[in-house]
Amino acid sequence: MQNRAGKYPKSDNNDACDGLFIGRNAVAELLKSGRNVDRIYMQKTVGEGPLTVIFALAAKKNVPVVETDLRKLDSLAGGGVHQGVIAVAAETDYLTVEQLLENCAQKGEKPFFLICDSINDPHNLGALIRSANCAGVNGVIIPKRRSAGVNGTVAKSSAGAVFATPVARVPNLVSAVKTLKENGVWVWSVEAGGKPYYDQDFRGAAALILGSEGEGVSELLKKESDFIAGIPMFGSVNSLNVSVAGGIVMFEAARQRNKEV
Repeated sequence: MQNRAGKYPKSDNNDACDGLFIGRNAVAELLKSGRNVDRIYMQKTVGEGPLTVIFALAAKKNVPVVETDLRKLDSLAGGGVHQGVIAVAAETDYLTVEQLLENCAQKGEKPFFLICDSINDPHNLGALIRSANCAGVNGVIIPKRRSAGVNGTVAKSSAGAVFATPVARVPNLVSAVKTLKENGVWVWSVEAGGKPYYDQDFRGAAALILGSEGEGVSELLKKESDFIAGIPMFGSVNSLNVSVAGGIVMFEAARQRNKEV
């Protein structure tokens, strides 16, 4: 793999917004992550079991717990399965692309990023972040618009990986890709018709772009990419769920990058 040359620019301020984390696992992982939690809404009758553990953890972290009834929790959850507890917190401590690059530079690691182009389903985004974390990805990049943000559903779907995986939320993915390329990162769009992913060389600084199931990677991002990586199909169905496709390519990249470790 060739090398790109470049410097790591200084980072800007974070961008974050409020979100709900619904259900016992999502709230427990949020509290364990050490992030700031505004407050927790909890079923009035705590009793024994998981809610007692969450209540004790919240007390230890000095997080206010508001005891409320099930009707209020149902209303807040908006149809989600809350299991008697909902937390309110900033969705995540979003970073910038520059900060992701700086993190890699400080650790002496070759960048390995996942770029999510218009992934609107929070379950798919959560599953992608979970796979990214397991594959050793250094950071996930999502757009501010036309994309799911990091919320409780994403947290639950990621099995808590979102709290251990740096996420950058950017106003323009094309500009983000250009910044990556200027700083030595090679960029792949994962799209049908590309050279098979297992014949690609992911050993250097790399970023993978995954697009939505309906539209795939946008034409602008494909034009900005250095390579197109395809997943050969052998059945009657010619497409994969985006989180499955992402997992396949990320772990091939991880295999190559860790072959000599």
